[in-house]
Amino acid sequence: MSRKLSHAHWGSFDAEIIGDRIEAVAPFQHDRDPSALMGSVPSAVHAASRISQPMVREGYLLRGPADTGRRRGAEPFVPVSWDEALDLVARRLADVKEKHGNQAIFGGSYGWSSAGRINHARTLLHRFLYRFGGCVDQVTNYSWGAAAVLLPHIVGGIEAVAGPVTDWPSIVENTDLMILFGGAAEKNMLITTGGAGSHETPGWFRAAKEAGVEFVSVSPLMRDCGDWLNAEWLPIRPGADTALILALAHTLIVQGQVDHAFLEKYTVGYDRFRDYVLGIADETPKSAAWAAELTGIEADEIAALALRIAKGRTMLTATWSLQRADHGEQPYWALIALAAMVGQIGLPGGGFGFGYGSINGMGTPRRPTSSPAMESGKNPLGIAIPVARMADLLLQPGRTIPFDGKTIVFPHIKLVYWCGGNPFHHHQDLNRLVEAWNRPETIVVHDIWWTATARQADIVLPATTTFERDDIGASPRDRFIVAMPQLIAPVGAARNDYDIFRDLSARLGIEEQFTEGRDIRGWIEYAYERCRTKAWAQSVELPVFEEFWRDGFIEVPPPIEDFVLYADFRSDPIAHPLQTPSGLIEIFSERIASFGYANCPGHPVWLPPKEWHAAKVAERFPLHMISNQPSKRLHSQLDDAKLSKESKVAGREPVLINRKDALVRGVSDGDIVRLFNDRGACLAGAVLSDEILEGVVQLASGAWYHPQDYGTPGSLDLHGNPNMLTRDEGTSYLGQGPSAQSVLVEIEKFTETVEAGGFAMPDLASDHTS
Repeated sequence: MSRKLSHAHWGSFDAEIIGDRIEAVAPFQHDRDPSALMGSVPSAVHAASRISQPMVREGYLLRGPADTGRRRGAEPFVPVSWDEALDLVARRLADVKEKHGNQAIFGGSYGWSSAGRINHARTLLHRFLYRFGGCVDQVTNYSWGAAAVLLPHIVGGIEAVAGPVTDWPSIVENTDLMILFGGAAEKNMLITTGGAGSHETPGWFRAAKEAGVEFVSVSPLMRDCGDWLNAEWLPIRPGADTALILALAHTLIVQGQVDHAFLEKYTVGYDRFRDYVLGIADETPKSAAWAAELTGIEADEIAALALRIAKGRTMLTATWSLQRADHGEQPYWALIALAAMVGQIGLPGGGFGFGYGSINGMGTPRRPTSSPAMESGKNPLGIAIPVARMADLLLQPGRTIPFDGKTIVFPHIKLVYWCGGNPFHHHQDLNRLVEAWNRPETIVVHDIWWTATARQADIVLPATTTFERDDIGASPRDRFIVAMPQLIAPVGAARNDYDIFRDLSARLGIEEQFTEGRDIRGWIEYAYERCRTKAWAQSVELPVFEEFWRDGFIEVPPPIEDFVLYADFRSDPIAHPLQTPSGLIEIFSERIASFGYANCPGHPVWLPPKEWHAAKVAERFPLHMISNQPSKRLHSQLDDAKLSKESKVAGREPVLINRKDALVRGVSDGDIVRLFNDRGACLAGAVLSDEILEGVVQLASGAWYHPQDYGTPGSLDLHGNPNMLTRDEGTSYLGQGPSAQSVLVEIEKFTETVEAGGFAMPDLASDHTS
């Protein structure tokens, strides 16, 4: 047996290796709050659902793009050799480019894929396709896509949502009150894109609590804050956060608690926002009484909270999930306006910042050194769609959509190349996605397991896991850079993504452009040395590569002083202007107003969601469904592994239901229930609780999509994937982000007998004709 250090999105760990198997894992010695998810690594790596060798869907192998009667997911696959598979992929790529141009190729990978920064699947795919002439790409993201578009207009950049945000030492030392819109669930604090040598965020929350910081959690879920934080729970109806924030602003105005000097010096457009809040513009004052009807929170509680905000040093924050909803730009913009009215932006421990409870490392002190990374280069085609408009792209070629003041025309996609990530987890309205997924002539997928994405491909190429190749793990939110030496030999016939693209590049005559003369080990050393050079320029000295690889990790030294978001701007807005048209915080944005979007006007407003408790459709579907991040896996990763499987209820994803809602529906703990609306239906296992607001249910995202009948539109999902029910519409014309949190459903007890679903292998044909 041997022990080796490795790294994943859920943390660093020591792996116990026996032969070619990972038998057990133990936490990294420097991890303050290790994640239990690492315990699923052995069962995930050696799962029965691993793809053993290259596969081609039978109908596609026989007829190719002429297979117009395809039923992806319902047909058997045929095993082929690597040479056959790569020849077929290269031939299809060349045919599409010759007949339709590169604009017919969608390089649409999205997802966290490997924590390793060099063998990063999406980056490698883009590096390959860009050198092939380009592809239709994606911009923004599912995590905070609406904010990514909004914030540059309002505060000149995305730091407030992506980091760096005001760091925790500043909060611990200076903050009196921290209001958490959307809560701060500890499960989210144990995940970091790129991985974490140490999970710092739970400890910082505890330190703030011990220092006397008061926490208020505004959420439909009590468990959105751990018991250890002892946060005051303010249960709010889903979709009503903007109304609450506007009412807090109204109270500050009428109580004379607005910092007019700050607004005059550092912002533009407050007068127009004030008139709206007071009801001068529309004869509807956004008062505490007005908001009480919308939020379900008593008016006196709202007014009291507003005065607490003004009384001391307050940090206002919201989770990333808050903007993944209808009009998702509005709560973020309104929270920025509220923070400006209090006048604490740029002060230690005050102002605003997003995502403190959404991911590990937000606010963790770290010097701003770069991380090692593979380079994708620039897309020569120059065409990209908002990431959440993928189904629209495939279903509606030639359609134009508004986006951030521009117009996008959807190309006609003939070939989808997907490498890393699982769209049948991330994307909304899966029945609509199934229809869209059947439109392209060819779908090529690299995958590790038989996920729904792999099952519904034409050509499937088995990829290695993080632990079957060399790499480097690092995150701008973590103080460690971790060597990731290969732990075991590739399982089955799996190959590294880099090697797959190198061989495809050779077939297409672009190998030198893709590799630049380096194998993957050469790229690892090159990327590290570039990082080391940049670190030296930032007064951080890193060891040479050989020393780093031998020792296994580097700990980047802490920063010299606390970081406060917008401190330079506050100290001198002339010398340090924001990158907005005015150089100031834009409470009213002339630029956004000029776009003429009714669903995102020039300042924060209350716009009722299409689906929430007061909508007409609530008469048929009265329960608001929250599809938050899971606690036993990362997105859909590790669903076919130990912890996630153990968490299932009756073989399905658990759904949290208020006891009163369950009682009127005849549902008991452990029952199989059917969640449904006009878009689709799925099964789940009932968990009754008093820790969720009445009229709300919670079904975590990430259960592997497994319909009762693959290839049949509208088929019942057996496993509990909430995206059977979610809306596939943009947050607004500005951000075009996902609006998955604005969805209504009904629940009923399910009494039929069906399989559990989730991890079934596709049928395999034993022979073929090439």
